[in-house]
Amino acid sequence: MKNNKCIIYIILFVVNVCFAQNNAAKRPLTEIIEGVEQKFNVKFSYAFDDVANVFIEQPNPEFSLEQTITYLNSKTLLNFKTLDNRYITVSVIEKAISICGFVFASENREPLFGASVVVNNSKKGAITNEGGKFQLDEVPLNTMITISYLGFNSRQFPVQQFFSEIASCKQIVLVENKEELNQVLITKFLTTGFQKLIDGSTVLNTKAFGILPGLTDPDILQSIQTLPGVESTDESIANINVRGGTNDQNLMLWDGIKMYHSGHFFGLISAYNPNLTNKVVVTKNGTSSEFSDGVSSTINMFTKNELTGKFSGGAGANLINADVFFEIPITKKIEFHISGRRSITDVFNTPTYDNYFDRSFQDSDIKTNSENIENQTTTSDFVFYDYTAKILFDLNDNHKFRANVIGIDNNLDYYESITNNNETKSKLSNLAQKNLGFGGHWVANWNSKISSHFTAYYSKYNVDANDYRIESDQLLTQTNEVLETGFKFNTYYKPNDFLTILNGYQFNETGILNETSVTKPLYDRAKKDVLLNHAFYTQAQYNKGATFFRIGVRANYFQKFQKSIIEPRLNVRQKISNQFAVKLEGEFKNQSATQIVDFQDDFLGVENRRWILANEQTIPISTSKQGSFGIDFNQNNLNIDITGFYKTVEGITASNQGFYNNFQYINAIGDYTAKGLEFLANKTAVKYSTWVSYTYSINDYKFETFTPSIFPNNVDIRHSVSIGFNYDVLENLKVSVGGMWRSGQPYTSPVEGNETVRSGNVTYVNYGAPNSKNLDEFKRLDASLSYKFDVYQSIKASLKIGVLNLMNTKNIINRYYKVNPNDSESTIQINNASLSLTPNISFRVDF
Repeated sequence: MKNNKCIIYIILFVVNVCFAQNNAAKRPLTEIIEGVEQKFNVKFSYAFDDVANVFIEQPNPEFSLEQTITYLNSKTLLNFKTLDNRYITVSVIEKAISICGFVFASENREPLFGASVVVNNSKKGAITNEGGKFQLDEVPLNTMITISYLGFNSRQFPVQQFFSEIASCKQIVLVENKEELNQVLITKFLTTGFQKLIDGSTVLNTKAFGILPGLTDPDILQSIQTLPGVESTDESIANINVRGGTNDQNLMLWDGIKMYHSGHFFGLISAYNPNLTNKVVVTKNGTSSEFSDGVSSTINMFTKNELTGKFSGGAGANLINADVFFEIPITKKIEFHISGRRSITDVFNTPTYDNYFDRSFQDSDIKTNSENIENQTTTSDFVFYDYTAKILFDLNDNHKFRANVIGIDNNLDYYESITNNNETKSKLSNLAQKNLGFGGHWVANWNSKISSHFTAYYSKYNVDANDYRIESDQLLTQTNEVLETGFKFNTYYKPNDFLTILNGYQFNETGILNETSVTKPLYDRAKKDVLLNHAFYTQAQYNKGATFFRIGVRANYFQKFQKSIIEPRLNVRQKISNQFAVKLEGEFKNQSATQIVDFQDDFLGVENRRWILANEQTIPISTSKQGSFGIDFNQNNLNIDITGFYKTVEGITASNQGFYNNFQYINAIGDYTAKGLEFLANKTAVKYSTWVSYTYSINDYKFETFTPSIFPNNVDIRHSVSIGFNYDVLENLKVSVGGMWRSGQPYTSPVEGNETVRSGNVTYVNYGAPNSKNLDEFKRLDASLSYKFDVYQSIKASLKIGVLNLMNTKNIINRYYKVNPNDSESTIQINNASLSLTPNISFRVDF
């Protein structure tokens, strides 16, 4: 007991000595003021309570009066102001200062790129750079700032804490949010705003998006093509191929609403406005059992979901479209978010629009008719727009409600006139493509361990075309309509910080209508199918230390066919050292709605795909099995990822694949197998990021009724390489350069010396072995430049310049053949070309 008392006395003595020494270096402000008054023959005017109990170090005796006043202002939270040569006032006012800081992760002390720093109840804010640094000027002393980052707990600080006697930036540490179902593994991946999650999926945070080669805006579906295993054989986001799959095999969700349409300009621009899209999660394998209905990948888009309590917004324009968005607080518990985007191409044409137009419509009636029919003139008007709106209502901390709507519209009017014998006939054709979605969400936290999430949605997709052909006086009317309603109910149980158990039920009703009518000769065909699907799923996710695993199962029941499909899911990641980790992923999935491709019976030759439902006879439910194994290396901001994968998809149809050969008109059921290796190396630093990715893949069809039965897939890209380099020239000036190279895709050529074959009165191309030849390799170099600046305090602006195909490389992306109209025994080779050199400029203002 005596020893304990002695220890306490020693501690108290040391503390008192240290405190005395510390105070010895400082003097009361009142004494310093008196000394300054005597030295410079001036008089200070102040309230005693304002300066009482303020201690600072003695100013340098060599300081002038001006230097002394500056010193006093820098060392106190008071405002010293010289009125004239005699009098100086001292007051406490709403003083504004400049603040800066560095934001780090608590576990490894790595800088957090793209963290949000916001001055509460104001429009002022900043984003941390690659080194985790931020700076804000003119911040009132009596305010608070909030620092937040995806996957981490937000923190608030009074601005006064940044006022320090030492001229350095504050060190701020954020702690990982253990309640996040998917935690961030790599905070900066390729560029700011890209993140890699521990379950292997990739997140694009559009708010913090940096820069990528060729892009002027964070186009969601263009950006994800930088990932290995994600290709677009024809440069179109309407044809994204993930590990050898077709575009319709990607499940696209926008705030829980299933979307059946993805692009403007018939695939060259993403239809989803990124300015209210908060994050996009891309999963290639090991998907949560919560999701199905996409046998290749899941692209899950989320809008901003938290109340900010402040009015903000932005507007921008590029050489194709203009957009605007607002976040409007109604009350403390209700907020309204809205965005809109519209093309400007009907007002004036730009070089960017001309290139996009030529690329999109090069193989359509719009181009071929004007070139092949004499005495004909054609014009076309193309307009697209999209809009979103969302209501956020927080009843309290435990119950939150959300309701949202999204609309996407493409409209093409095509005018043609033919003059014969001084008589002119003019007609209008039209193609309208729309996707409308409504959704509602209720998130409930019943206690610290149990929560639930209820989602309901309605999605409607339409393609309507009226194609009048003057030369034959024929009207072709086509319709493809998809109506889907559904709801999902999830419950989450968290017995501790490491384990989460999910149980859920999902119901979907999908109806698809296909209708075609023709005049002269009179023909009409309409077919409508409806399918009801019930699904129960369960899943356990564990994440602690070096171990992460997620295991689940999904049971699907198709009421119409009385058919059940069981889908196991697995996702495991284990760290084996501080640098290395191994990962194992696997999944079974199914898909009941697919697209068929008909090059001969299409919508103006522009949109040649239509959605259909499985009937379990000629069109089965597609199923996939996929497994992958990989190794991660991560040290000193160098990340290397090597993954091998094997995937089989059964139940595909020949009409679903878009063959341009002898199989084009044959009904058949088959499968494809894709296997390969993905490699990605990414090095990041404060001022730069560089990466190189390589994908090797073998992708083969198998159709038992075809000869040969096994042949290369239409999207069999054996080798694909992508490189990129981002550099910060200045803090607000960034450049990005990157290129891609890939082997040419397969095509089928006619039999040499016997190019055509006649059947009755019709002559056809006599194709040889399917997909036995390959196009020349595809090469493209892109570049971008981004400059950000402040217009006025809380108003920030950015100017971005992007160039696609900087070297104007002539790439062929598709090749097929037609019978020569002048010689029925020969064929004409048709080549579809990629985008030529295409510049774009965007200007944005955010407030």
